[in-house]
Amino acid sequence: MNAQELHIISTGKQPIEKFVEIASNIQEHVDFFYLREKNMNASELYRAVTLLHNNKIPLSKIIINDRVDVAWAHNVFGVQLAFHSLDAGVVKRAFPGMSVGCSIHSMDEAKAAFRYGANYAIYGHVFETDSKRGLPPKGVEELHAITKNVNLPIIAIGGITPSNCQIVRDAGAQGIAVMSGVLEAENPVRAVKEYSKSLGKET
Repeated sequence: MNAQELHIISTGKQPIEKFVEIASNIQEHVDFFYLREKNMNASELYRAVTLLHNNKIPLSKIIINDRVDVAWAHNVFGVQLAFHSLDAGVVKRAFPGMSVGCSIHSMDEAKAAFRYGANYAIYGHVFETDSKRGLPPKGVEELHAITKNVNLPIIAIGGITPSNCQIVRDAGAQGIAVMSGVLEAENPVRAVKEYSKSLGKET
């Protein structure tokens, strides 16, 4: 993965058609789109990937949360694994060509993801966020320790805005993941351009 990437993760609250519409309007500014749709079954997820692809989102930009079967069937870029998913080692052995990401929340989990052969990890939540209300944020100290001590690209998530992007970049993150900051913005195109600029992708 290249430095300073922008990853957009579906909220699971919007109709999939709305997510696809926004994605098609912002895709030139985004490195990866994640389908994080916990209420969708396999066939619904497969249809969602088809919708994205039919609306000019390359399969190489699509990552599916948890469902390795759908990711493999549609030949998308990869799969994002949570604590309840198969572990990365199992997936890497069964699907050696697939990019595998892990969701992590600590140094120990980062080391485990590396040990199991994950290609990258998403770490958070870094700052306060409505989606994790009541849970204290991790902050950037441990993020910095992980990026310094674990040889694994780390994408930061949680309460990241264009104004605090630089703090995350300084902590060594290879990029950021955003949900509502773009998908629920009044103007998603303007929002994504602000994030892109804060990541040094646009001037």
